[in-house]
Amino acid sequence: MPVGTSAPDLALAFEHVPAAGARSTSLREDLLETWVAVTDAGGAVGFVPPADRVAIGATLDAALERVADGRDALGVLRQGEAAVGMGFLVRHSSALRQHWRTVLRVMVAPELQGQGAGAQLLEGLHTIARGLSLEQLQLTVRGGTGVEGFYERFGYTIVGRHPGAVRVAPGDDRDEILLVTRL
Repeated sequence: MPVGTSAPDLALAFEHVPAAGARSTSLREDLLETWVAVTDAGGAVGFVPPADRVAIGATLDAALERVADGRDALGVLRQGEAAVGMGFLVRHSSALRQHWRTVLRVMVAPELQGQGAGAQLLEGLHTIARGLSLEQLQLTVRGGTGVEGFYERFGYTIVGRHPGAVRVAPGDDRDEILLVTRL
């Protein structure tokens, strides 16, 4: 899709994936393709380029299993039938933390970035969170990317920084930045 295409032309729709839908083969393939593309484009989504498709697939499978088991929630952005973005709301095992979730693996296909797709995805995740009667969300971002500014536009505040927590490559350690928002 050409750069500069307006959001209405994207024909994107947000979907809260039900537990039964998390085992869909086509959904898994779409999400794997998106994750690999985002990684190869330099996105800070848990891996570094070149994308290790097998490792990403194993991580995705574990996350989808948690959704299928009802532990976590998954929101996807669809363009037509294809899933082109995703984000998880990860539940904590502690009874003391059931009023909030961690937002994890927020990403949209590289060709959709900068066109409002990420905003639509995050707003959808917030809708799921409110439906779960959650009070707050937390997430972390890799320092040096500037992506924390995106989240701050949605009410997230930086509450902490873990210096050098992410080793992108030997000699390239980045801070992990913790952000929180109240719903």
